[in-house]
Amino acid sequence: MTQIHAGGSVLNMEIEEILKIRDCYYNRHMKIHEIADLMKHDVKTIRKYLDQVDFNPPAAQPGEKNICPKLDPYKEIIDGWLEDDKRMPRKQRHTARRVYDRLRHETSGFSCSYRTVCTYFSFRRREMDMDTGDAQMPLEHGPGEAQGDFGDAVFNEGGQEVEGHYFVLSFPYSNAGYLQLTYGLNEECLLESMDAIFRYIGGVPTEIWLDNASTMVSIIRSGKKVNDRFGRFALHYGFQFKFMNQAKGNEKGNVENKVGTHRRNLLVPEPRFDSIRDYNKVLFHKCDECLQDNHYLKGIRMDQLFEEDKAVLHPLPDIPFDLAGYRTYKVSNTGLFTVDSKYTYSASPAYRSCNITVKLTSDTVTVLDRSFHPVVVHPRLYGDKPAQHIDWLPYLKYIAQKPRSFTNTGIAEMMPDDLRAFLLTCPYKERGDILTIIARVTEEKGFAEAVRMASAALHGTSSPADSLEVMYRTGYEMVPSPEDLQTGDEIPEVEKKEADLDEYDALIRKGGHK
Repeated sequence: MTQIHAGGSVLNMEIEEILKIRDCYYNRHMKIHEIADLMKHDVKTIRKYLDQVDFNPPAAQPGEKNICPKLDPYKEIIDGWLEDDKRMPRKQRHTARRVYDRLRHETSGFSCSYRTVCTYFSFRRREMDMDTGDAQMPLEHGPGEAQGDFGDAVFNEGGQEVEGHYFVLSFPYSNAGYLQLTYGLNEECLLESMDAIFRYIGGVPTEIWLDNASTMVSIIRSGKKVNDRFGRFALHYGFQFKFMNQAKGNEKGNVENKVGTHRRNLLVPEPRFDSIRDYNKVLFHKCDECLQDNHYLKGIRMDQLFEEDKAVLHPLPDIPFDLAGYRTYKVSNTGLFTVDSKYTYSASPAYRSCNITVKLTSDTVTVLDRSFHPVVVHPRLYGDKPAQHIDWLPYLKYIAQKPRSFTNTGIAEMMPDDLRAFLLTCPYKERGDILTIIARVTEEKGFAEAVRMASAALHGTSSPADSLEVMYRTGYEMVPSPEDLQTGDEIPEVEKKEADLDEYDALIRKGGHK
């Protein structure tokens, strides 16, 4: 709501509302309590604006300075935006940059500088008590201490836009910082990012300050309990950790600033690449280049200060830490299981209604057999909405047994157009025979080879099912061809004898007389 200065006071009501109140009373002769009901204000407020006679702006006080006079035509607009901000979450309010951009695009004739907007923006926020909060003390860190946090980032991998994140580890003493792009905020993304940064810089921070994220901490009645896997990770690498209080970003202000700095300097414009793992290696070198600037307070290049950080880092452990997560899931009677309550993956019909072990990394979900060998490997799903990924190949032999189900499975979409079209129109028995052989070849040589054979069988002289059967028996059941037979010395030579065709002609003529 726009605040209007009048008579040395502030009116928290729009001019249109005041005019309507006075119109209702003086022209329509309504009673005060009726106007209060109509306008949704109390009687005291209605009476105040009926009795007010001075609507002049307040007189300037001695020594008062008009802040940023060039902004006078736009101050009421800015004040309105700031007033609206009071009801918004802290992180979803206007910044000076956002105010400046909106004035440029939403008003006509605006020509003030960004610095002018910043000055007035800060002044009005203080006047409106929007900058109040708990007193903050400057916190100091020695060499080797670090802070960690995640930020949000959009990037394009392989032509597909991803709404992902990035993890930043900063060193307040030198103001150095390194980041790694991630798909999500899960424990695997966190541990893989930290491990990659440790290995790139050649050591482990002595202490790391972090958020109270569920990937690291469980909240229990008696307080906080560090998660088992993160605790093991910290013990293995030998660093101490501190978890900050909720909504107290100032406690790790260095990394909060570094998250923003890296976003602006390293992630704008939107990064485009083929592989996130390869691009994360590129980001390390970009972070190194940032260290050539001077420290914002100390006047010394950050890479020189970072050498002091690195001098006290803990050495990397000799034994590697398994960064993957292992969980047990119950498989449904259709061979599916769900991770993180909303992402569904296929195991195999062979595992239906059983418990399975699943290996989780930042980018894969792998179903393991009892010997911990991979059975099915899925790309890991991310996003706010439930999603599903099914590997249809383990279902092939079951689909072959029920060929009518072929049209409602993902196998059909995996086949070439000509083969799919034939299987959708051929008799069910022939479809089942072809799918059975495709399943066998897939187990032995892979799906691509199975599809190649089946496509070639479409152009045979006999039925596709028979042609494919012959090709399979010849190629994969080791049925020897005549040229493969070897003769030994014990087999005698047979005299070659020419056939007398006249005898056959006589037999034919004899049969014809009958």
